[in-house]
Amino acid sequence: MSDDEPSERDLAGALYRELEATEGLPIDPVANRWLGEAQAVAREIRGDVSPEVRREGATDVVRLLESIEETDDERADERVERALALAERFAQA
Repeated sequence: MSDDEPSERDLAGALYRELEATEGLPIDPVANRWLGEAQAVAREIRGDVSPEVRREGATDVVRLLESIEETDDERADERVERALALAERFAQA
C-alpha cells in the first residue's frame, strides 16, 4: 500500500459508514436484518484488529450482503453495492 492509499483501517471505516447510512431508509425487513448484521461486523473490524480478523470479518460482511435479494430502496442499493465492493477488497487481500 502506498502512502497515497488509505489504510485498511480507513477503508474499514468507510465500509461501516456505507452500511450505517442505510439506517432510517425504507428497506425491506428481511434485507434490513442482513444489513444490521453486516453493520455490526463492520463496526468490529473498523477498530484496532489484526489484518486476519479484518479479512475474516470482511468475508462475513460479503456473505451477509450477498444474502440481500433486494432492499426496495435505490439509495440503500447504492450503499450496499459500495459496501460490498469494499468488503470484497478486504476479503481478497
